[in-house]
Amino acid sequence: MSSLHDLIWHNGRFLGIEWSVWKGIGLMGNAVFFSRFIIQWYASEKTGRVVVPVVFWWLSLVGTLLLLTYAVRQHDSVFILAYAFAWIPYMRNLVIHHRHEKAHLACAECGTKIPPQSNFCAHCGAKQPATALAA
Repeated sequence: MSSLHDLIWHNGRFLGIEWSVWKGIGLMGNAVFFSRFIIQWYASEKTGRVVVPVVFWWLSLVGTLLLLTYAVRQHDSVFILAYAFAWIPYMRNLVIHHRHEKAHLACAECGTKIPPQSNFCAHCGAKQPATALAA
């Protein structure tokens, strides 16, 4: 039992780690960044196909910015370079997603939002008029 205690409280520190607010920010960044994989895995399992939900990109962005903040504070050039530009594709994917969602049209029959250039409504099955397709 003593060896387990020594492992957990190594040198008087929990897990032998010198804890600080910045250590917490770095660990939170890692947790947020890792959670995106769990979200993506869950979404893919739920639909039975590979899916990348928009929350994946939000978690990627937040996790990257937290880790970049931690790296800058720690003056760690390796991690600064690793995360300095990683946010760019995440932002770009969020912009693309926003534009795509904004381009959705209302079904002529039921009013449900449908993707642009849809021939039929996935909700009610109604054929969409050519004017809705051109818009």
